[in-house]
Amino acid sequence: PGAALVLAAALAVLLGPAGVPARRLWRAYRVPLGFCATGAVTLLVRVGGPGGWLGWAEGGPARAGELMLRTSAASLGVLLFAFTTPMSDLLPRLVKAGVPAPVVDVALVTYRMSFLLLDSVRRIREAQAARLGHTGRAAEWRSLAGLGATAFVRAFDRATRLQAGLAGRGYEGTLRVLVPEARVSVRFVTAALGLLGALAVLTLILERPLT
Repeated sequence: PGAALVLAAALAVLLGPAGVPARRLWRAYRVPLGFCATGAVTLLVRVGGPGGWLGWAEGGPARAGELMLRTSAASLGVLLFAFTTPMSDLLPRLVKAGVPAPVVDVALVTYRMSFLLLDSVRRIREAQAARLGHTGRAAEWRSLAGLGATAFVRAFDRATRLQAGLAGRGYEGTLRVLVPEARVSVRFVTAALGLLGALAVLTLILERPLT
């Protein structure tokens, strides 16, 4: 029951206090949900055994349902964190939590470069579409090959320029960025701990009759 409670709580927080539009949440959730469903379907069948080379697994629906609930609830929890916590503010603070500074620097640069690369891919696809590069299957494959080659060259060029810019600014192995001071909200922390405690208590209460 804990997975179902976590899923419902995460969904309520995302659509309620977090203010995430339902359409945007579905666009972000449908891909991990597809992976969750794919993993759950494999538990419904068995391969080999006295009944033949392929058949229904004993207790498969129950195990598939449990796996589907747990993985989908975990995915919603990750999305709740992603929708409400800016990575650009979180990553520099990981150094104070004990994460090595070079690891944080690589993650920060990768995070920022990913958006630049996605923007370049979007512009290249728009340019290909304007030149009728998606009119047929052969044209689609040619455009896809050109997209991959151009995106790789642009990413490599951006990385080279970034390295040269850091070297020109006296880079010594650590990216020094200004981190705004974080103010702790007592009301938010209290509400979050209360929600987690309520979920734990409800899980223990509902688990007894099921077991």
